[in-house]
Amino acid sequence: MARHGIKLTAAFVRRIKTPGKYRDAHGLMLRVTSSGSKQWTQRIEFQGRRREFGLGGYPIVSLAEARETALDNRRLVRAGGDPSAARRPTVPTFQDATAKVIEIHRPNWKNSKHAAQWQTTLQQYAFPRLGRRRVDLVNTSDVMAVLLPIWNDKHETARRVRQRIGAVMQWAMAQGYRQDNPAGEAIIAALPKNGAIHRHQKALRHTEVGGAIAAVHQSGATQAVKLAFEFLVLTACRSGEVRLARWEEVDLAARVWTIPAERMKAKREHRVPLSARSLQILSEARAVTGTSGLVFPSPTGRELSDSTLSKLLRELEVQAVPHGFRSSFRDWAAECTDAPHAVMEAALAHTIRNRVEAAYARSDLFGRRQDLMQQWADYLASSH
Repeated sequence: MARHGIKLTAAFVRRIKTPGKYRDAHGLMLRVTSSGSKQWTQRIEFQGRRREFGLGGYPIVSLAEARETALDNRRLVRAGGDPSAARRPTVPTFQDATAKVIEIHRPNWKNSKHAAQWQTTLQQYAFPRLGRRRVDLVNTSDVMAVLLPIWNDKHETARRVRQRIGAVMQWAMAQGYRQDNPAGEAIIAALPKNGAIHRHQKALRHTEVGGAIAAVHQSGATQAVKLAFEFLVLTACRSGEVRLARWEEVDLAARVWTIPAERMKAKREHRVPLSARSLQILSEARAVTGTSGLVFPSPTGRELSDSTLSKLLRELEVQAVPHGFRSSFRDWAAECTDAPHAVMEAALAHTIRNRVEAAYARSDLFGRRQDLMQQWADYLASSH
């Protein structure tokens, strides 16, 4: 489909997803493919016949830039020049292409660290081999040379490097610079099988958790650390969620702690039902810290460090890390209660990956979780 007599707008170009051809002035046209990519072309009468020139892809080339090039081509033809000879496109290097890809994706990334990680990993591992090479000349052997030295010893890093090289190559394909992705899935077959074993976080059997709580309370740790650790276990929350908990997030009357979305892994607000013992811990903490700021501050008034709880467990020879107590809770819930799977997963604030199931999971099952967390607290109290 083509729009006749109507000039394009920046908003239309940004939003349009329907495949087709969309015309502007001076023979300029936006082609939208079924895959969603958008390419600028221009039709011009030149040397007695109609010819079509590619002007690049959107959003790398904006509507304003495409119009400017189209107008320049018209003027050049009128003066007797050849647009195809005047604009031999310069194929970017891998390093330059990486910068463009980062800028395209930056608005959709959750934080600025993601862009920095992209730049750092590719600069360290890919640029020495690929940085100055044109994207159309990068081949599978180049990618292999980047990945092989780190494939076994730094497998997770190598996996991310491969994905990021692949994203740059896909951008190059969309721009018409190449026809294939040399970092695609096919390269996995050529790489050695990785022998690294995924190790779960160290966790205790649920029968041993009560003893760990008792050991922490008998230690020489500060009161805030002791209370923070037991609160972490009782709520089955992550260390950072507990260490950064603030009093304004707690509603004692409603017996709920609401963790804001920015502090949750899934970036969704999470309501935590508070058991009787959790409320008691908060009462003890309030007597020490008051009712403003951090619930469990360090002696200096700042948040507890990420290593505080881990170091304490190591010193007490507790064979677990703070995150492992979430696994202890999950095992207990599965083995010792009749709680449905959805309730257990909601208690851990896990994201439902099945899209169909997630579409129906509108409730956070708070009432069911209240009962489950109180059962957990009672179980721990009885196993001290």
